[in-house]
Amino acid sequence: MMLDEQGLAVASDRPETTAAIDTFVRTALGYGTDYPPILAAAEADPDSVMAGSLAASLMMWMESGDSPGLARPHLDRCRGALATAEPREALWFQSTEAWTMGDMARAIAGLEEITDRWPRDVFAMKLAQYHYFNLGRVGEMLAVCQKALPANQENGFLYGCLAFGLEQNHRLDEAEAAGRQATELNRADPWAHHAVAHVIETQGRVREGIDWMEGLSDTWEGCNSFMLGHNWWHTALYYLDLGDEGRAKQIHDNHVWGLDKTYSQDQASSASLLWRMELRGIDVGDRWADLADHVQGRTREHVQPFLDLHYLYALARDGRDGKVDEMLASLAEHAEAAPELLRPALTEVAVPAARGMAAYARGDYAGAYPELARATPRLQEIGGSHAQRDLFVQTWLDTLLRTGHADEAAAELADRAEARPTVPHGFRLLQRAYDDIGDGAKAAEAGATAERLQAAMG
Repeated sequence: MMLDEQGLAVASDRPETTAAIDTFVRTALGYGTDYPPILAAAEADPDSVMAGSLAASLMMWMESGDSPGLARPHLDRCRGALATAEPREALWFQSTEAWTMGDMARAIAGLEEITDRWPRDVFAMKLAQYHYFNLGRVGEMLAVCQKALPANQENGFLYGCLAFGLEQNHRLDEAEAAGRQATELNRADPWAHHAVAHVIETQGRVREGIDWMEGLSDTWEGCNSFMLGHNWWHTALYYLDLGDEGRAKQIHDNHVWGLDKTYSQDQASSASLLWRMELRGIDVGDRWADLADHVQGRTREHVQPFLDLHYLYALARDGRDGKVDEMLASLAEHAEAAPELLRPALTEVAVPAARGMAAYARGDYAGAYPELARATPRLQEIGGSHAQRDLFVQTWLDTLLRTGHADEAAAELADRAEARPTVPHGFRLLQRAYDDIGDGAKAAEAGATAERLQAAMG
């Protein structure tokens, strides 16, 4: 038995195994790229249940249809050593195996127990937070981090996780403070940068957001493609609010799309940014075609409904109607067969959202309206952050404006403009709604505000 860097028991007599576990945890918390050692350790030390479980978790974290098949050999290799594993390691094995089977209730329960009994196991907390995030359970996201924090107050990465949990619970001032504290402890904490970016974007502090993210971007170069691309994705949102479409396109082409075109999160980030650009009337050229080439093999995967919606939209925007229809049928079938924990979100939210967004992408706004009306109030259940899901809300609001329901859109657009009072685009949408309603005075006021804000931005 040995101890890892967190002071936790590892049932192995190989220093190389423990070193690989330590490297994995540091890499995962920092969204780095040094993952090969854990794969090598799992193969070289088949009696290490911890190494095998973490290697399997890594495969699942890749979020592809192949992930369970890639994870199971790592679990099978170390299964025979369960009798001599540490209790924490056995729980890791059980939780990871449940994940490969889609049994998220059991997967989360195992990680919660680990966090209760061994709060120094920071990656167990991180993975539990990730699962809760994908299920839209923001209260539990925050609670599991708060539970681990007292035992890890010297670990800056905890404050980045805390910041994101606070932001997802709309506790914006606390979230920003925690994210800035994490960055003071470790300037190269991309997750903390990301959490603060969420707060600043929510409040429409555009110039400040650009300065924050670009001022830290030198630290992202060692990140994996998801974190590198996602932080630049956040930066691009500020430029869209600024009205700088050239810079937004440049970020898409140089920092979001092309880092790893095979990776699910990179594909979703590209789709999201192109989609947002088009909602603002920006011509994205032939960019959908390349993305569609890379997602068309995912029509039957259904790893996460949040990802599915991005794949589907990319296929629809590139006119691949056969693939869109195939994916819609497959998603409906998958939803009906899903475990009880997941089924309501899939059948009652993801499926109508997918139908509505496919219709919208095809220009069938009347067909999109009833489906999006059903799904939009419950979008949180399919995962993704508030900032990411806001794309779907923007699509719903545009659908309202395109289908003669400007009166339904106006109140929400007014609230959104008030929440981000320095962003011209929100007031332009409000002007459009008031024009459609026939309220010329309010339309003129919103338009004048938009012009004043744009002039102030320079």
